[in-house]
Amino acid sequence: MITTIIKFKNYGQQVVEAAKYIGQGFTVTSDHPNRLPTTVQYPYEKNLPSERFRGRIHFEFDKCIACEVCKRIIKKKKLRSYSIDFGVCIFCGNCIEYCPTNCLSMTEEYELSSYDRHELNYDQTSLGRVPVSVLHDVSVQSVRI
Repeated sequence: MITTIIKFKNYGQQVVEAAKYIGQGFTVTSDHPNRLPTTVQYPYEKNLPSERFRGRIHFEFDKCIACEVCKRIIKKKKLRSYSIDFGVCIFCGNCIEYCPTNCLSMTEEYELSSYDRHELNYDQTSLGRVPVSVLHDVSVQSVRI
């Protein structure tokens, strides 16, 4: 008889605990209609990248001393002409970190999509092109998250 009472007591405690967790889940669910939507209408609104965002690499040809440190970081590659294949690049930033003359830098440009993967191979001319900042683009409304 006593064991039956103890089992009912434990069962009651488990029911109360389960009801508490269901209540917590319900409060989270009921709070969602009160929040503002975070959807960004992409072509017309763009999120501002963070300060340390790793976007497309910018190359300043005048500062480069052809030390080939950036080539040694990526093993099994030979530096014939300076070009970067962004289809293979993982945007780790090692080539920028080890460059002694700071001729490489990361930009905030992240729109690199293409239908042809060969268009992602940037030569030194296209790497030297300074991208338009999202802040200065008048056709786009910037959204800060």
